[in-house]
Amino acid sequence: MLTDTHTHLYSDHFKDDFSSMMQRAFDSGVKRLFIPAIDSSSTEAMYFLEKQYPDNVFLMMGLHPTSVKDNFKEELEHVKKQFSKRNFFAVGEIGIDLYWDKSNLENQQKAFKAQIQLAKKYKLPIVIHCRDAFDEVFEILESENDDDLFGIFHCFTGTEEQANKAISYNMKLGIGGVVTFKNGKIDTFLNKINIRNIVLETDSPYLSPVPYRGKRNESSYLTIISKRLSEIYELSEEEISRITTQNSKDVFGI
Repeated sequence: MLTDTHTHLYSDHFKDDFSSMMQRAFDSGVKRLFIPAIDSSSTEAMYFLEKQYPDNVFLMMGLHPTSVKDNFKEELEHVKKQFSKRNFFAVGEIGIDLYWDKSNLENQQKAFKAQIQLAKKYKLPIVIHCRDAFDEVFEILESENDDDLFGIFHCFTGTEEQANKAISYNMKLGIGGVVTFKNGKIDTFLNKINIRNIVLETDSPYLSPVPYRGKRNESSYLTIISKRLSEIYELSEEEISRITTQNSKDVFGI
C-alpha cells in the first residue's frame, strides 16, 4: 500500500474525471491520501471529499503562504475555528513562498509562526511549503525548535545540506515528481539520506513525474515516484512502499 502524503484532490483540474482518477489511484495501490488546505475557499470541498472517501482521505488544515493576503488574520481565525470544531491530521500546508512576491514576507512569517504554535497546541505535525525561501523557513524553524516540532518538508527540492538541516528539525522529506526530472538534482544525493526520513507525495495536480511532466498530475502516478526511489535506494518497490507508508504513519499518527 502506498501513501500520497500531499495531493490537492479538490482541484478543479479533476472535475471532469474525478471518480475514475480516484479509482486509478486505488487500483495502483495508493490507498491513503492526505489533503492539504490552501485557504478558506477549499474547506467545504475538503469536507465533501472526506465524506465520500472516509477510509482513504485524511485532511490537514492551514493557510498556504501564497494565500497570505491583507486579510490573513481573518483566514487564520478560520483555521483556528476549524480546529475548535473537529480533528485534523496536520497543520498544512504552511510556510514561506518568495517566488512570486517578496514584499509580503513579514506577514508570511507571522502566519507561519502562528500556525506552528497552533500545531504544537494540538500536538500535530506541520507540513511545510517552501519556495525560494530555505533561509527564511529555517530561521523560523530554529526559533520554534523544540520536542513538539515535527512534520514534513513538502516537495523537497533543496541540497543535501538543506535536507540534513530539515531532518534536524524533526522533518521528513516529501519526495515527489522532481526526483524523476533530469535537472531535479535531489536524485544525486538522496541515497545518502536514510529512507526512514522520506515520505512520498504527488502534489497533484502539479509537478507530474516523467513521462507526464507538464501534464496534469494525479495520485496514481505515485507508483512512478516509488519506482524511482527503488532504483535510488536499491530496494524493491514493495519495500519502498512499506517503509514510506510506515514513515507517514509515524508523522500523521494514522
